[in-house]
Amino acid sequence: MAAAMGAVALVAARLSLVVEGNMRPALLDSLFAPVGALPGVGPKNARLFDRLLGPADGARALDLLFHLPVGVLDRRARPKVRDAQTDAIATLHVRVTEHRPPAPGRKGPLRVLVEDETGDVELVFFLNNFEWVKQKLPVGATRWVSGRLELWDGHLQMVHPDKVLDEEEIARLAPVEPVYGLTEGLYPRIVQKAAQAALAKAPALPEWLPPPLSFDKLSFMQALRRLHGPETPDDVEPTGPAWKRLAFDELLAGQLALLMVRARMRVASGRTRSSEGKLAARVLAALPYGLTGAQARASEEIRADLAAPKRMIRLLQGDVGAGKTIVALLAMCHAVEAGGQAALMAPTEILARQHFERLGPLAAGLRLELFTGRDTAAQRREKHARLAAGEIDIAIGTHALFQDSVTFHNLGLAVVDEQHRFGVHQRLALAGKGDAADLLVMTATPIPRSLVLTYFGDMDVSVLDEKPPGRVAIDTRVIPLERLEDVIAGVGRALASGARAYWVCPLVEESEELDVAAAEDRAEALRQFFGARVGLVHGRMKGPEKDAAMERFQRGETAVLVATTVIEVGVDVPEATIMVIEHAERFGLAQLHQLRGRVGRGTGRSTCLLLYKGPLGAAGRARLEILRESEDGFRIAEEDLRLRGEGDVLGARQAGAPGFRIARIELHGDLLRAARAVAEDVVRDDERLAQEAHRPLRLLLWLFEREAAVKLLEAG
Repeated sequence: MAAAMGAVALVAARLSLVVEGNMRPALLDSLFAPVGALPGVGPKNARLFDRLLGPADGARALDLLFHLPVGVLDRRARPKVRDAQTDAIATLHVRVTEHRPPAPGRKGPLRVLVEDETGDVELVFFLNNFEWVKQKLPVGATRWVSGRLELWDGHLQMVHPDKVLDEEEIARLAPVEPVYGLTEGLYPRIVQKAAQAALAKAPALPEWLPPPLSFDKLSFMQALRRLHGPETPDDVEPTGPAWKRLAFDELLAGQLALLMVRARMRVASGRTRSSEGKLAARVLAALPYGLTGAQARASEEIRADLAAPKRMIRLLQGDVGAGKTIVALLAMCHAVEAGGQAALMAPTEILARQHFERLGPLAAGLRLELFTGRDTAAQRREKHARLAAGEIDIAIGTHALFQDSVTFHNLGLAVVDEQHRFGVHQRLALAGKGDAADLLVMTATPIPRSLVLTYFGDMDVSVLDEKPPGRVAIDTRVIPLERLEDVIAGVGRALASGARAYWVCPLVEESEELDVAAAEDRAEALRQFFGARVGLVHGRMKGPEKDAAMERFQRGETAVLVATTVIEVGVDVPEATIMVIEHAERFGLAQLHQLRGRVGRGTGRSTCLLLYKGPLGAAGRARLEILRESEDGFRIAEEDLRLRGEGDVLGARQAGAPGFRIARIELHGDLLRAARAVAEDVVRDDERLAQEAHRPLRLLLWLFEREAAVKLLEAG
């Protein structure tokens, strides 16, 4: 029970923040009121807002205000017809001179001829509601019409004007109209009116930013008003002062929460785990090579953390093949020697089994056990009993390790491999199975500095930026799919000399919607050339099938392994020297780098062939060129962030990742550093925001929902 409560508390802490009391301030009630309560919304539109804005418990006014415009319609241009620009929005003051309906018995649009003293324009209406058009545009009346002006067959025309207004209505027309993302059935005017209604009900809020910070001297609410009521197109730019003000607020809320949780978790519940290093020394003696400088440095940082009287929460990141697993093993040796147990959690059975098989010979004298979902009921009971009795030193497994039925005798260190494959809940549920267990998370996907600060700001970071000696460069080539036969022939020549090859496809099976290679079809096609030497592995296969396919490839019984990205992480076959990636343009840079890292792990010369289907767009070509030019995972990660944005680089849309509603790390990285500095100053001086000057920051935390798990955390 205590372990389960500890897991709940850890999960809550990572996601939220403890402040005195957990009741939302009444000042914010109007912002957290349902969108359906806003004037003019109604039940039908409320359901559409729920669908558009997403919260499980229904859309609120704050969700609507954080649904920022994606652009504008600029209606400031009010030229004479003669001076109006085509292929642009124009707002014209004209007189209606003629209605031109379709010929009797024939379908077609109603055309309305309008003019001013400089020229005429034909308004075109394709809908059958012609009576409405005639009422809005009676012959002889003067009206304002606004919409996109086009040149068609030598004549100016405006198809379905956005606005048809009289003098009273034009006076109320916003010259710059915000454009929002929509859902089916929800019209732009409804979103615009609802946003203005939410702003009208919003409270005046105290300023929480220190005086030196200024974004055109805009307050939080002033920034929202400028974005939802722009006066120029620049007002809704993500790099403009209004958007940047809100982005800074969001980043500051996130950094405050991370730092306050870090202070609470580390100081309140740390344990000293000192060791003489005897077990680690045995591992080092068993290694056929010495540690790199980066490995030695990271290992010492971790050992110092374990020996300190506070909880270790550390991220170990390194490029493909940088040697993270050895550093993790040394850390687990220190934890075991200090009297505890260690756990290593991997995202797939293939990787968990590989860790178990590789670490066993190095960890002589330590009791290792493998836990996966493939264990029988009897095996599970026997392993769980030994783990609870302290008869297992290091448990290696998949998500099976953090199931409720798993109890450790004394878990001292939890290691999570390929952390981005797990949600926050899963990472911390494992660490919560021990009494203040230290936590080490590892990733082979180098993370841009800005994202480390964003997603792991509560962690210390160790970086492995060197590769072990002997790792050879990989020859990376970019080849059009039209040369597929040449590639197959080249692979055949390599196989004849004893090589092994991966062949990666983006899909498991053929798709009618996507014209891309499917692994099953490609495996069948390659068997026409290489017979039974072609294996297949993909995510839809059952665990035993995948393991068997991998084992045949590792033993050399198959020489070509056709796969999906299931082999992206951790798979280690030193004899494999060729990586073919079909439709490489469909993969992200970091993913391509990970796949390429499956080769070049032995002493033989390795090649990576990136097959693409043209024509390539600018972003696709840039990705492939960067990969061809560089094997530096950290540079590749920064380029991936620039090209794709933070949400895709880390899989940030998965459950448990924080994500952002307003801030864009690829655009606002400088704001993140400034927000971190402000948060550090505040927390260093006033960890619980008790001082009067810092109390407005509590409102900020509520606005960006960094308090959502307060009750759970206090219960832990």
